[in-house]
Amino acid sequence: MTDIPERQRSVKILGVEDAVKVSVKKLHPNAVIPQRQTALASGFDLHALDVVRPGNVKRPYDTETSLFYLWPGQVSLVRTGLAVQTPKGMEAQVRPRSGSALKYGVTVLNSPGTIDADYTGDVGVILINHGEKPFLIYPGDRIAQLVFAPVSHDMKLTEVSFLNESERGGGGFGSTDAKGVA
Repeated sequence: MTDIPERQRSVKILGVEDAVKVSVKKLHPNAVIPQRQTALASGFDLHALDVVRPGNVKRPYDTETSLFYLWPGQVSLVRTGLAVQTPKGMEAQVRPRSGSALKYGVTVLNSPGTIDADYTGDVGVILINHGEKPFLIYPGDRIAQLVFAPVSHDMKLTEVSFLNESERGGGGFGSTDAKGVA
C-alpha cells in the first residue's frame, strides 16, 4: 500500500509544478526576490531597499544610505525595488512581521496592504513605529511579508432600498462582545 495515513491520502500536496505563477520584476538590481523561510510559511519575506518619507515617494531609489531610522510615532514608506503581477482572481497582501511588532512596536500601518492584480509598480511597505525607541532599517532587512489570497473580480454592486434583516443587524464595533467583562 502506502505509508501515507488514510486521513491524508485525499489531500493534494502542491508541488512546484502545480504552484500558481506570480511574476516578479526587479526594479532595481539591489532588490531581493521574496522567499519563504519555511516550506509551509504563508508569507514571502519582503526586504528593504530604501526608506522615504511621505511626500517623497516619487524620488529615485537611495542606495547610498546604509542605515535608515524610523523614529517613534513616525510613518515611512519602505520600498522593496520589486514589482509583482498576480493572475486575475488573486491579490498580494503586505502584512507585518510578528517579531517586529512584538519586540519593537513596528507594524504595517495599512495592514494588510493590498497589491491589486493590475498594479505593477514598486511594492512599498508603509511602516509605523509605535515603539518607544528608534527602529533601525538596513538595506536588505526583512521588513514585512507578502501573502497571496484569492479575490473575486466578478462582482457588481447594486443599490437597493432595503436589506434583509439579520440577527446582528447594524451592531458593530464590539456589539457582540460579552458585557461587563474587563
